[in-house]
Amino acid sequence: MSSKSRHVSETPATQLLRKLGVAFTEHVYDYVEHGGSAEAARQLGLDPHTVVKTLVMEDEAARPLVVLMHGDREVSTKNLARQAGIKKAAPCLPEVAQRHSGYLVGGTSPFATRKRMPVWVQASVLALPGIYINGGRRGYLIGIDPQVLVRVLQARPVEAAL
Repeated sequence: MSSKSRHVSETPATQLLRKLGVAFTEHVYDYVEHGGSAEAARQLGLDPHTVVKTLVMEDEAARPLVVLMHGDREVSTKNLARQAGIKKAAPCLPEVAQRHSGYLVGGTSPFATRKRMPVWVQASVLALPGIYINGGRRGYLIGIDPQVLVRVLQARPVEAAL
């Protein structure tokens, strides 16, 4: 059975995208604890650079923000903070990230988060012809046009890749 034929029930993210008429493809893989985007890319035969991680971070006042980064790159929190106009940026604890997003860590989608958060996207992600990003469940990516990030999430470009 191919990874595309396995049915995945709707998530808040896919419900929102369908409601907005956004086209996406579905890609299911076997979730591996701490495998991250590299494991998803490996199983699905994708370029890790096109698999985008959704990271919930917080500023110096513990206000949450979302950072979207290439799967094969890390975030420079210093560059992110400077460009986002905040004093510092740091990853949230998993349980805090879960509270903000409404998704389990490892299954965090930037779409339809519980709390509305500012979204920052590595600028080079927007230059890709297509990306794969979490669809709101562990082991589930959706393929979309990266411009959807700007259109739907008002994602702002940032140069924060290490």
